[in-house]
Amino acid sequence: MSSIPSPTAPSALVHPAIHPDERAARLQLAACYRVFAMLGWTEMIYNHITVRLPDSVTGGEKQFLINPFGLHYSEVTASNLVKIDLHGNVLDGSTYPVNPAGFTVHAAIHDGLPDAHCVMHTHTTAGVAVACLQGGLQQTNFYTAQLHDMVAYHDFEGITIHADEGPRLLTSIGHKPAVILRNHGLLAWGQTLPQTFAILWTLQRACEIQMATFSMGAAIPVSEDIARRCTRDALQFNPNHGAGQDVFDALVRQVDRIDATYKN
Repeated sequence: MSSIPSPTAPSALVHPAIHPDERAARLQLAACYRVFAMLGWTEMIYNHITVRLPDSVTGGEKQFLINPFGLHYSEVTASNLVKIDLHGNVLDGSTYPVNPAGFTVHAAIHDGLPDAHCVMHTHTTAGVAVACLQGGLQQTNFYTAQLHDMVAYHDFEGITIHADEGPRLLTSIGHKPAVILRNHGLLAWGQTLPQTFAILWTLQRACEIQMATFSMGAAIPVSEDIARRCTRDALQFNPNHGAGQDVFDALVRQVDRIDATYKN
C-alpha cells in the first residue's frame, strides 16, 4: 500500500510559473477546507470541495482543484491541493492520490453546468438524516423558507464512482443549486466559492433545525407565498450583494487566528 506524502510536501504552488489566478484559487479553496474543519463538516478523509479553474489558467480546458485523498481537511494547504482534469488525471505533478468518488460527481457538475465554478459535498449528521427522510426537506423553518424552489433531489445509486451516473445527476439537478442526494448527503454548487458556501450553509441549517423540530413533534408549515417572498428578500446568494463573500471572509479570519498554515 502506497504511503501518503507529508501535508507540507512541496508542490505546484511554489513553482515560479504558477498563474496568479491559480494561486488565488488555491488559497481560497484551502481556506474553505479549514473553515469546514472548524465547523465540524468533516468525514475523516472523505468528501470534497472543488473549484474549477478559470480560462486564464487553463486556456479553455476544464480543470479543477480537489483535496489530496488521505489528508484530513485540517491538513489541506494551498500547495497540496491537486489539479486534475475531468477524467481525474493529475496535471500538476502531485504525488497525492485522488478519490474517484470525488472527481466522478464533481467533474460531471463542473463539466455540465457552466455556472458551477465551485461544488461542495458533505455528510453531516443533519444533512444525511434529512436525505434519508421520506419527504426530505420540508418547508417549516426560517432557512427552508429561503430556499424556495432552489432544492433538487437525486436518488441514491450507490457509491458515486460510476461515470454513467453523471448525466442522471445533472438531469436531477437542473438549475437548482442546493441538492439533496437521497440516502447520502448534501451538495451545493455556485458561481463563486463564497456563494456556494452560503447556499450550503443555509441548506445545512435548514436540515439541523428540521431534525431538532421533528424530534419534538409536528412542525408548523410555511406557506408557498411566504417562502417565495423570503427567498426573494434574502440577499445572501445574490452577486449584487456580495453573494456570501462577507460571511466567508469573517470565517476565514477566524481560521487565521486558529491556524493559518493553509496558506503554505
